[in-house]
Amino acid sequence: MATEENTDRKEETHNGGPERIAAPTAMRHASGQLAQMLQCEPGSVSALKATDDGWSADVEVVEIERVPDTASVMASYHVHLDAQGQLLGYERTRRYGRGQIDR
Repeated sequence: MATEENTDRKEETHNGGPERIAAPTAMRHASGQLAQMLQCEPGSVSALKATDDGWSADVEVVEIERVPDTASVMASYHVHLDAQGQLLGYERTRRYGRGQIDR
């Protein structure tokens, strides 16, 4: 079982540049920083990929909460982080109802 200490460790990049944060830490940074910027409840990280200059992630957030919760409006954002996990940019790629399933 991984501890918080183990998941926060940094990894060296292939080109010997600045150290890269570990994937679990990148996921937390992506969802947390995006939620803070948008003032929305973070949902989940549906994709995470290491890039040459850091991390790329797809983050799901609750944009509009409704009752019942299946009527809430969700959004998917593509997030770009540097190697240390700082938010560089984001863009909304999709909006959908919480109960909607991709076909």
